[in-house]
Amino acid sequence: MPTYIVLANMTQQGVQTVKDIPQRRAAAKEAAKALGITWRDSFLTMGQYDVVFILDAPDGETMAKFALQTGMRGNLSTHTMRAFSDAETDALVASL
Repeated sequence: MPTYIVLANMTQQGVQTVKDIPQRRAAAKEAAKALGITWRDSFLTMGQYDVVFILDAPDGETMAKFALQTGMRGNLSTHTMRAFSDAETDALVASL
């Protein structure tokens, strides 16, 4: 499955309800699982982004659906990137 890195920032609503992060994370994991997405890890970060998720999704459409569902909750705004493993990168480069 393709890997995706999601960079997220908390909205004002997300900051105001920051103590709910454990429950929101659990709900996000369940939503991801329902879509067939594997939750690899998540991090609270310092710097330009507040949160980083690493997920494996069946395809881009599924990942987009998850990102939209996440945004609809109103606590995070997301930026999603497709990530290529070393093996995927090597195969891609070899095909050039």
